[in-house]
Amino acid sequence: MSKLSVGIVGLPNVGKSTLFTALTKNEVLIANYPFATIDPTVGVVAVPDSRLATLAAISGTDKILPAVVEFVDIAGLVKGASTGEGLGNKFLANIRETDMIAEVVRIFEDGDIHHVSGHIDPLDDIEVINLELILADAETVEKRLSNVERDSKKGEKDALVEFGVLKRLLPHLEAGQLANQLEMDEFETKAVQALHLLSMKPFLYICNKKTDAFNLDEQNDDRWVALLDYFESTGSDYVLVDAGMEHDLRDLSEDEKNDFRREYGAQDSGVGSLIRACYDRLGLMSYFTTGEKETRAWTTPIGSTGPKAAAAIHTDFEKKYIRSQVITFEDLVNAGSKVAAKEQGKMRTEGKDYIVKDGDVIEFLI
Repeated sequence: MSKLSVGIVGLPNVGKSTLFTALTKNEVLIANYPFATIDPTVGVVAVPDSRLATLAAISGTDKILPAVVEFVDIAGLVKGASTGEGLGNKFLANIRETDMIAEVVRIFEDGDIHHVSGHIDPLDDIEVINLELILADAETVEKRLSNVERDSKKGEKDALVEFGVLKRLLPHLEAGQLANQLEMDEFETKAVQALHLLSMKPFLYICNKKTDAFNLDEQNDDRWVALLDYFESTGSDYVLVDAGMEHDLRDLSEDEKNDFRREYGAQDSGVGSLIRACYDRLGLMSYFTTGEKETRAWTTPIGSTGPKAAAAIHTDFEKKYIRSQVITFEDLVNAGSKVAAKEQGKMRTEGKDYIVKDGDVIEFLI
């Protein structure tokens, strides 16, 4: 399947570029002023999955190819971006090209790092950013409504569906609500998705902390309580990350990183959880192929049939799919080899209707 792209967005100086470097280990321009990142920087990041090493050991191969997610570091949004303030139009266009939005908010106080609004309030940051995305979407919907209204009056079925949902969506957006928070049926969702609205994308909020600083979550500050209330009321997913620490540790080995984190009382980098959360938020899962040449994780949407999953390897696999040999990761590990698994009756032959599960080890027959 095509690459998966996550846009890292946020107000200036909340830690976007620092986080991006921690994620990708690529150097990007980081400076303590707005618009340090004018052009989006792209990095491809492996999805953490300990199962790959286990499978590689069973198959006796050194070559491991993990599933990947592409992260795009998008310059800081400012109030008025939807009307072209700052570099608004360019930023919005960059966000539109991504599959998902990872929104960074700062939850630490630090007088040495300027905040564009002059104070730290993560919920206020979210409202500023989301409003710009919503305003841009409202303009898109309003323009589309005038066009589709003519076709709906002719009684065209698709136009009637689209006109109906857009009539509901416009006041929803004008009330400051994200497009993805409006209830829609399957046909309405398909019609709205064709508009590539910014606020229709999946969102993940990244709460950026700082070691030895005043962190709102650690102090159970009222601003943190308000933020949690927002996440709960909107059904939003979030992760906690110390982007600065991970940026500083990016060149160390994993063992050295873990030693350093323990020294500073950090249980987890948050970066691995973030990558995994993006993968999950996009409704994706991994299945595996493994043999003497390589062990590889392939990305496919949850609920994919055998042929759809096979398309991740090559489109011809979907067209020419006959059947597949499937064994679960757990059964293969317990058996110790594919041969042993087959002898134990753990390897199954599945047809075109089989729904692939996360962790399936598959060999496609075409």
